[in-house]
Amino acid sequence: MSTPAPSSGGARICDAADVARALSVVREQSAGRATTASMARPVDTAGALDALKLDPMLPVHDGLRELLPWPGLRRGSVVSVLGSASLLLAMLGAASAQGSWCAVVGMPELGMVAAAEAGVVLDRLALVPHPGPLWAEAASALIDGFDVVVARPPTPPSDRVAAALAARARQRGCVLLSVTDRWPSADLTLEVGDRQWYGLGQGYGRLRYADLTVNSRGRGAAGRQRDTVIRLPLSAGPAPTTSPIRHLRAV
Repeated sequence: MSTPAPSSGGARICDAADVARALSVVREQSAGRATTASMARPVDTAGALDALKLDPMLPVHDGLRELLPWPGLRRGSVVSVLGSASLLLAMLGAASAQGSWCAVVGMPELGMVAAAEAGVVLDRLALVPHPGPLWAEAASALIDGFDVVVARPPTPPSDRVAAALAARARQRGCVLLSVTDRWPSADLTLEVGDRQWYGLGQGYGRLRYADLTVNSRGRGAAGRQRDTVIRLPLSAGPAPTTSPIRHLRAV
């Protein structure tokens, strides 16, 4: 890889040297900004988000805010996104457009065209398509300097590995998006269930957009489970307004 952030698309990271070069570019281009530049320096003993002087939230598109218990993507949180690569990319779009750096580990099929259409700035996107058994090491290194890291492990992570990555994300002020249904103690899980496509007629036309029912569940402020309908791509406009379906919990 000649440079970590080529203008023609996301940088592909294949080894430790590539990770180091990518982090170097993040630090250089983020100098003077209170975002990834602050995250890239060694964490003080406190390791608290407040000490990094970062905005505690990364922005999300208005069409996705109902899915979250926070006003944006909360730095230091772990969010599992299941059942839709389109939803995953949509979660990155607004933050990327406003200057955040994003990395994706373990998703070789991720399409650059789809990422760009979702608003992801490819110059600030790093890809580790085939990390193999070293996926956790790759994710941990990228958490040090990126605002958002997406990780899809080849097998469900152990409690120890998941806890270590979550702790590192909290220290560095990074949002960790997991793409597995068995991530221990995720702060929030967004899982796509039903979806309805629009655009095809009787033997003609093309798929234009889809309405997805997304189940949100989690811990703390995200503890109340509910279903929300969103429309993707977000450029297609909002889904029909309906009241979120809340699920009762046994107590």
